[in-house]
Amino acid sequence: MSDNAAPVAAGAFSRAERAAVYRAIFTRRDVRSQFTPRPIADAVLHRLLRAAHHAPSVGFMQPWNFVLVRSDGVKQRVQAAFSAANAEAAAMFDGARKPLYSSLKLEGILQAPVNLCITCDRSRGGEVVLGRTHAPEMDLYSTVCAVQNLWLAARAEGIGVGWVSIFREGDLREILQLPQNVVPVAWLCLGHVDALYDAPELEKKGWAARLPLDDLIFEDVWGQGADISAGA
Repeated sequence: MSDNAAPVAAGAFSRAERAAVYRAIFTRRDVRSQFTPRPIADAVLHRLLRAAHHAPSVGFMQPWNFVLVRSDGVKQRVQAAFSAANAEAAAMFDGARKPLYSSLKLEGILQAPVNLCITCDRSRGGEVVLGRTHAPEMDLYSTVCAVQNLWLAARAEGIGVGWVSIFREGDLREILQLPQNVVPVAWLCLGHVDALYDAPELEKKGWAARLPLDDLIFEDVWGQGADISAGA
């Protein structure tokens, strides 16, 4: 190993730096209707994409691309694709869930100044990729890490992000003219926000509640409870 490949000191974050990281995590929201029309400066947008590009990726394959969408015409086509898929989705719910689903605003495609499709190039790195030899889906998981990096950086910048997932994949492929080896992983709506819910919107609207963390932690084997204290 050459000298320039040797590890450097990690260095702990200060209390204030730690608090800022956790604040971004705990106050991040999926934004649907709080976008303002203020444009996102190119410098800010570049910082967000740089944060996404510094996500971890298996085999350092960096399988992502970022398709920026600011054209009203493209947004309208994507909005139409969402509306068709959303009508199909609404029919899948029964009972009280059905009217509640129909009352939810699940996208901000036309309201957000910028839309962004983060894709995964499943051919990047060649046929054999370190760390993906026995888990081929790791490129998709790596791309999701890029989404999360961008989302947390956006929260720190005062930019809201909404992930729209109710699409037929083929519609996005056609609209964006994606190559066959490229998969659309996340359609994101981005814009400045002046206000956010103090809890996830679906929780505030009664769709679901956050599960208790202690119920989700096992030790050694599935189902065996773990004794772990939150501490001070």
